[in-house]
Formats: sequence, C-alpha cells, structure tokens
Amino acid sequence: MLLKLLKNLVLIIKKKKNYYEIYGYGLNGFSEKKNIVINAGNSGTLARLILGLLVRSKNKIKLIGDKSLSRRDFSRITEPLKLFGVNIKSKNNSLPIITQGTKFLRPINYVENLGSAQCKSSIMFAALNTPGLTKINAKKSRNHTELLFKFLKIPITIKSKKNYDLIEVKGLSQFNRFDYYIPGDISSSAFFIVLTLLAKNSKIIIKRVNVNDSRIGIIKILNKMNSKIIFKNKKIYNGEKIADIHVKSKKNLIAIDCPSSLNSAAIDEFLVIFLIAAKAKGISKFKNLGELNKKESPRLDLAVKFLKMIGIKIKKNKDNIKIYGNPNLELNGNYKIKNFLKDHRVFMMSCVAATTFGGKWKIFDRDSINTSFPKFLTILKYLGANIN
Repeated sequence: MLLKLLKNLVLIIKKKKNYYEIYGYGLNGFSEKKNIVINAGNSGTLARLILGLLVRSKNKIKLIGDKSLSRRDFSRITEPLKLFGVNIKSKNNSLPIITQGTKFLRPINYVENLGSAQCKSSIMFAALNTPGLTKINAKKSRNHTELLFKFLKIPITIKSKKNYDLIEVKGLSQFNRFDYYIPGDISSSAFFIVLTLLAKNSKIIIKRVNVNDSRIGIIKILNKMNSKIIFKNKKIYNGEKIADIHVKSKKNLIAIDCPSSLNSAAIDEFLVIFLIAAKAKGISKFKNLGELNKKESPRLDLAVKFLKMIGIKIKKNKDNIKIYGNPNLELNGNYKIKNFLKDHRVFMMSCVAATTFGGKWKIFDRDSINTSFPKFLTILKYLGANIN
C-alpha cells in the first residue's frame, strides 16, 4: 500500500532481492499528478502521516480509507496542518479529506496534549517543508520520528520534561540519502509473546525487534504480571534500540493495577494484555483507556464484549476496566467472532485466544491482517496452530 502511494507521487521505486531502492528528490520532492486519490485502506498511521508530507502539494489530493478508517476523527491532524496554511476540507473531521498545499507555509507553536505520536509526527513532517522554527509542546508518546530526525541530522532539539517534550524543528534543511534496515515490530511480536506465555511448555525467540523505550510498555506490564521476558543481544541501530526477545510459557500469572503512565507505550497491545489478565490470579485494573476506542474499531468496548463471551467477569466504568482473572480458564464451547470492523488486531487477538484457551472458533474477515501482518496465519500454522 505504501509503495503504491509513493508511486502515485511520482517517485521511482526499484525492488531488489532483499530491499527496495527509492529515488528521492529532496524536500518537496513529490511531483503529484492531478486528481490523485490516495487510499490508506485501514491504516490510520499512513493516512495521518502522509497528510504532514503533502503540505506543499500543488494539486488537490483526495485521501480516502475503508469503512473503519472513515469513522475515525482526523481533527488532531487537520487542525495543526491548517495552522501551517494548508487548505484542508473534510466533513465532520473524517475521511474523505481533500488537501492542497501552499508555497507560503508558516511555522507554528502547537500544544499536543493527547499523547498522539501520529499527530506529533505529522506536524514534524510538515515542519520539514516550512521556513523557520516549528515548536511542539507534546505529551510524551512514541519517539521514532525524533530518533529518525536525529539519525538524518535534521536540525531538531528536544527538551524532556516530566510529562511533556518540548520539540523544535528547523525547516528547509535538506538531508542526504541513507540506508535503513527496518527491525521487527513489537506490536506484531506481541501476539506471539502472549501466545507463548499462555501455551504449555513453550518458548520462543523473536530476533532483531525494535525495543525503543517508548514501545515496550507491554513487556513492562507482562513482567509485572510475573512473566520473565528478557532482552538479549541488545544494540543500537541508527538511533533505535534493537534486541532479541526471549519468552517462556508461564504459570502463576498475577493480576496488575496497571499504571496509566504505561498506556501510551502499550496502546496497540492492550487487547492481548487483556488475554493475560483473563488467566491471571486476581483482579487486574486498567485506567484511562479511552484512546482504545479511537482506533480501527472501538477496541475497549469490543474487548469487554469478547471477555464476557468467554466467561470472564469484567466491569467497565467509562474508560476504566476491571478484569477478574481465572487461572483455570479452559473453553470447550463454540465461538464466533464477527462484526469487528475488520480490525486486524481484534482478528489476531482472537486467533491467540482460540489457540490457547480451547474451544472451537470461527473468526471472520481473515483478510483484515493484510493491513499489518499478512503472514500472521502462516507463522501461526508453523508454530502448530490448527487453522482451516
């Protein structure tokens, strides 16, 4: 999807044996045709970040997505981009969006108080093409874009406070070509980490995973729940921390009163964390998870429905939930998972539950995983899952 999008912006892309070559033209290097329609599918990250890169587009560009993505609020992106001077039109702050850039971008001072790395990154990308100094007072969130800017020697300063980062980006600074190996994604690894913890007599090593401090909330949470997940072969690659993740199955998992400070670093992994809570001894408490309902589907609401379906007692109060774990949970019924807006993470979470909790499962919309992890079922079968 991303490669198709870049080709629409008239970039030359060549596929080699184990990598791709992209021929860039520097800042404002896109040469978009007229009447371009960009389909982001189910990817909120793609849709939000590309808007920040199109702030100098000469022509109008239409951004669309699937049914799920079209329900999501884009105001956190469109509002700061309008302050730069970008012409953006949408109905109810959702897709489809019509965007047209300007030659007369102006730097902004912006307070990002949602803890949205997508919003922060989109602003930073817009700042690249903007003369002057753009300043962002951002609630702490994932910092991959900051590390990338440092790696590329783009002028950026970051002053870290207790809950916020003060970020300044100097625009119109060209940067050179670079080679980049993309390490493994902990969000994808999370499903196999939890699968291994819940399975009997199992262990797994997941190699060369990005273990950036702002992404390993799931590891911190699961280790607080009595798992023994460790990192080996740690190293720094182009500013990012990578390591091999070693996991063994674990009995006697315990409940957690999860600190809200870990929410941002685990926001995409909470669905499988809830599976661990379902098997843990005691009552697990999670607070301030409203952001989950702003993802590809209302994930918090769907998680509550899912856990109740498999017999787990759960209480929800606004954005807070309590999960009453059952260490002896063993299912033997028939279960059907459908109507989840083709959310790839709901699909994969359901597969992990089906593989470890017992019972017979029919899980719809397997094509949803093409968004982020098309080989998920192949790997699951390789690990021994019985899938038809």
